[in-house]
Amino acid sequence: MKVGKSGGSGSVVLKNKITKTELRRQSVLLIIAGLYVIYGIVFYYLPLAGWTMAFENFKLKDGVFGSEKVGFKWFKTLFEDKTFIRVIRNTLAMGVINLIATTVTAIGFAILLSEVRNVMGKKIVQTISYLPHFLSWIVVTSIVKDAFATKGMINELLTSLGIIKTPISFFMHTQYFWPIVAISNVWKETGWNAIIYLATITAIDPSLYEAAAMDGAGRWQRIKHITIPGIRSTIIILLIMNIGNVINAGFEVQYLLGLGVLKPVSETIDIYVLNYGMKNFSLGTAAGIFKTFVSMTLILLFNFIAKKTGDERLF
Repeated sequence: MKVGKSGGSGSVVLKNKITKTELRRQSVLLIIAGLYVIYGIVFYYLPLAGWTMAFENFKLKDGVFGSEKVGFKWFKTLFEDKTFIRVIRNTLAMGVINLIATTVTAIGFAILLSEVRNVMGKKIVQTISYLPHFLSWIVVTSIVKDAFATKGMINELLTSLGIIKTPISFFMHTQYFWPIVAISNVWKETGWNAIIYLATITAIDPSLYEAAAMDGAGRWQRIKHITIPGIRSTIIILLIMNIGNVINAGFEVQYLLGLGVLKPVSETIDIYVLNYGMKNFSLGTAAGIFKTFVSMTLILLFNFIAKKTGDERLF
């Protein structure tokens, strides 16, 4: 590294010089980084060549680059299909509900857990809350199906509390499906999603809480004026990152629970691609490109809004 002065301003300019000695010293790190770059190119960028199928009448015998080009025919077919329009509605609705529910519960859980003073109790609650994240959706949907069955735990609880008189067949009414999906996601992911918020809360200067307590601030006032502002930037960054997943509302839980009468409200874009994309690769690819475009647009839009409002942003 060389240090020099530029002009008459006296400012110091740092210049990094890459030498053979430095390359040899960092050779192991460069090799590891190179392997990851190659992995990314092979498994993330080269497969994008398959996107050309969305603009052609793909035939397996002709291959990706030999099939007849048809322009935007399959995109037009998608948006003329009433099923696909319904699928978009379902996907966006469940995606937004899941995002709001999981974000609010994760923040609330992290704040409440940070207020627990018993270290052993705190660790036990944390461990229990993390466990559902590691369960397969197959297991989770089985638990949800049993819990919301006519003779399941939810109906028994509501009946015993006098909220309902007769058990509800939750999986026979479309209006209950989206809330059930949201509850399933909250139960499975709240503990895991709260980890980052907990880490951010522990990084807040304890002297701020001590000063607030000396000034007579109660627990809720300390949460409102110190904890929440302290994790604001983390909330915004995670929201921007997760907003792109709104269009990825899910596949397993909708596919496993959304059968029969629930099909009109349970089908997502992923299920649509499975059902129709296996018969028509070009149509399935077009639907996948649409998902990617929406995700990128949402991320860029909310990142731009964060920039305009002066909040933290991704880039």
